[in-house]
Amino acid sequence: MPHDVLLTVSGRIPPDLPGQIERGERPLTDYVALARAFGADLLDYGAAQAQLGAWGRLLARIGGENLRLAWACFRLRRRYRLIFTDGEQIGLPLATLFKLAGRWPRPQHMMIAHVLSVGKKMALLDGLGLQHYIDRFVVYSSWQKQFIEQRWSVPPDQVIQTPFMVDADFFAPGAAAASRAGLGLPDDGRPIVCSAGLEYRDYDTLLEAVAGLDVHVVLAAASPWSKHRVALSRNRLPSNVVVRSFTQFDLRQLYALSAFVVLPLHPVAFQAGVTTLLEAMAMGKAVICTQTPGQTDVVVDGETGLYVPAHDPAGLRSAILALLADPARAAALGRQGRQRVVDQMSLDCYADRLNFYVQSACAFSLAPYRASRAGKAVIPPS
Repeated sequence: MPHDVLLTVSGRIPPDLPGQIERGERPLTDYVALARAFGADLLDYGAAQAQLGAWGRLLARIGGENLRLAWACFRLRRRYRLIFTDGEQIGLPLATLFKLAGRWPRPQHMMIAHVLSVGKKMALLDGLGLQHYIDRFVVYSSWQKQFIEQRWSVPPDQVIQTPFMVDADFFAPGAAAASRAGLGLPDDGRPIVCSAGLEYRDYDTLLEAVAGLDVHVVLAAASPWSKHRVALSRNRLPSNVVVRSFTQFDLRQLYALSAFVVLPLHPVAFQAGVTTLLEAMAMGKAVICTQTPGQTDVVVDGETGLYVPAHDPAGLRSAILALLADPARAAALGRQGRQRVVDQMSLDCYADRLNFYVQSACAFSLAPYRASRAGKAVIPPS
């Protein structure tokens, strides 16, 4: 009897993860929340390595740990009704293996697609027809949803758009007992404005916008996921700007101390910066964000934050000055942003929403004839 769901983790699960979450040192991870909701088994880099031995080490040398993880999923395919891959770095190699296997029965395959509108990924899908080996695409951006549907003629009901998520219990206004001294920041009464992350951040525009302002600007310019590095020379930083790395626990403290959060972005067609946005909103902070093709689905302009044009230091400075001059408005934007997260973008909402599709897919794979004859439409959680 096959199990229901295998869920990939494109990384190594920390051995003390449950303890860290229990002690409140870090938020609940998305893969733990999804595994609980789906009743899924988790497969990470370490488990794939242990499963495959010497052959796995060779695969990792040839194509990296993602290829090894995809091969481990492929080997386990007969044990599961559905494999849920947590990104195209696993899902596309797995789809390729399904294609090479020909007519052999395979499980349902759901894949999170962060950004498919780049050269190598488009070439794989165009050339190999891998979209036929992915039963559901899960996307976070309306732009990516439209792109997938139009380029590869994928039916709209096979491209699930869901908001990104945040642990709204960890990132919550009352969760942080913050003090400036605890983070090594001066306690001189000047307001703090912060930004965070590295993925496609336009910190040059932010530095120009805040130069000379009577405010402390803290850039938490580090990310465990980003392959990009931002060149921030201490010699050219304005005197009111500091750059630091923070744990997630300390980053929560920084959000709590900040008047609001600024997210300057380069214009890209996917949701760069979404984690920072949602963490800030969950903390009840107003956000100022660059409006990009991919970053249009989180902030409600004028209700939960402010959008500004890309590469526009004057426009960004104007928005920062407006919120500094009107703390009551900033607080109202923050409250409304927190409510939006709780209602639509919490980790619980995310897990419930995707679990609807996962369980529907598992039921379909068990009894497609009965499901097709039922003729009933069901509505996923909103």
